Amino acid sequence: MRTPQLVAVALSALLAQNGVSAKEMVPDAATSALYDSGVIHERLMAKKHATWDRQRASGAMNSSQYQSYRQPGAGEFSAQAFVPCTNGVATVVAGNAMQTFKCKNIDYYDFVSHANLGSRTGEGSSSWGWTSPTGREFVVIAQADGAAFAEITSAGKLVYLGRLPQASGAATSIWREIRGYKNYIVIGSEAVNHGIQVFDMSKLLTANPASPTTYSVTADVTSVWNGLPNGRTHNVVINEEKNYAVAVGAQPRTSTCRSGLIFIDLVDPKNPKTLGCAAGDGYVHDAQCLVYRGPDTRYVGRDICYGYNEDTLTIYDVTNKNSTTIISRTSYTGASYTHQGWVTDPMNQQFLVLDDELDEENRVGPAAQGRPITYFWDIRTLTAPRQTGYFRSSATGIDHNQFVVDGFTYQSNYGSGLRVLDLRSLPTTPTGASVTEAAFFDVYPEDDAQGGVVDFVGTWSHYPFFKSGYILVNTIERGAFVLKRTT
Repeated sequence: MRTPQLVAVALSALLAQNGVSAKEMVPDAATSALYDSGVIHERLMAKKHATWDRQRASGAMNSSQYQSYRQPGAGEFSAQAFVPCTNGVATVVAGNAMQTFKCKNIDYYDFVSHANLGSRTGEGSSSWGWTSPTGREFVVIAQADGAAFAEITSAGKLVYLGRLPQASGAATSIWREIRGYKNYIVIGSEAVNHGIQVFDMSKLLTANPASPTTYSVTADVTSVWNGLPNGRTHNVVINEEKNYAVAVGAQPRTSTCRSGLIFIDLVDPKNPKTLGCAAGDGYVHDAQCLVYRGPDTRYVGRDICYGYNEDTLTIYDVTNKNSTTIISRTSYTGASYTHQGWVTDPMNQQFLVLDDELDEENRVGPAAQGRPITYFWDIRTLTAPRQTGYFRSSATGIDHNQFVVDGFTYQSNYGSGLRVLDLRSLPTTPTGASVTEAAFFDVYPEDDAQGGVVDFVGTWSHYPFFKSGYILVNTIERGAFVLKRTT
């Protein structure tokens, strides 16, 4: 087994050999072999485990120490209670550095700890949301021992309704990923024997917050799909228009589907079915699958998946789930762990944003300063995507997950918190020279004195798609925040 130090040296050497500055690259065979072996992913997982073990030992993972927000003197929530971002800070408790949050153009509405969200273990990860037919806004908050359900009220308050534990027979795992499909949510986990849970969110319409419900993992779920090699998956992806889910990163890499795209038919959520898989580029860490609407006329109307595959952006045509094809496979300067991304406009797929989870730690390419890099890609020609530029954050940290809403990308950047970039200039300035940071809210004041840290702490995920403008931010240590951009 190669040591992490040797892997880092080998990777840096391979990257240095290219001598290319901030642009797309043909994947290097030796580098690709290193990623295909799983060594880089194992190193990344080990780094995260080391951080979280340290956090547990220090007591930082004990979420009960982080007081859930209540308006002082009001007893319960006040309809007008929120903390504005004023002069660059949201001061929740005066004189308390751990309750004072650096911010820009984002206000604080609520916070509820993982303990108050019914979790024994805490340790937050993914999150998603659902809007009922009447406009009520609900969220699902992943934790190591299951998923918490809550409603965000019209006043921006988070009301706990109940939870769905981890699947029967599965161990706790901080890696729990959630996505929405119509009135359902789909949950996967890195825990062996977990499978894919499908849960009907309309059950929450009659939930009583005075008596939160622990839903049964057998009687209350719509279905559990058990078609994974050993029941674990790193992530789940949804193409709602085409009525399917995708399990990605389902170990082992030696399985038939090679941890690639595994397609699950959701036409009948009570009876998910296997559709096939795309094993051509091996392990897929995350993806976005869409009906193609864009300028490349060869693919209009085709079912396209944009795969974030450790060292490449890989674009697939998955129209035929039993005979998928790779349209292109492209790396880039500084590629260390291609993690996740999102197209800037699903109705006009010309550009996408991409984040890399190890370039800050490896101090390579544009991330040599240890600041999160958002890579911009021109995908107007699917066979030849171009990496046209990037945005370097002013904060020290690591980028993780991002989603684009109306020309703004909302990013969970671990210790540097929720970051919002204005991308509306990309079509006219693809280099990103005119992209600006529109807003941020730093949910991890623990690293403020150090000026930020390159580490896996703070926020894992967020959900920015509610019409109300409320944003749910899930954190690893504390719990869930409700934020909103300043109007």
